[in-house]
Amino acid sequence: MTVRVIIDRKVKKGNEEEFLKLLKELRAKAIPAEGYIGGETLRSVDDPENYVVLTTWQSVEDWRKWEKSPRREKTHAEIEKLLQKPTKITIYTYV
Repeated sequence: MTVRVIIDRKVKKGNEEEFLKLLKELRAKAIPAEGYIGGETLRSVDDPENYVVLTTWQSVEDWRKWEKSPRREKTHAEIEKLLQKPTKITIYTYV
């Protein structure tokens, strides 16, 4: 079953450039991952340090495999250092 993963991140002021570089690197690594369908990144108009990444996966298992993969974990750890609070991830199914 296809799932949509919503990844919410709040970046510390001054870290936006490095954050976006790492985010692009992470997306490039995700594209060839098994089950990856697509994604997009949004930046809040009212809170410019807040970013939301929407990704679509063929299954929750595909997402979980990617989430725990060493290819993701290293870059994700670097991203976490740039944030005001830990990343919030929510998984949704289509109805």
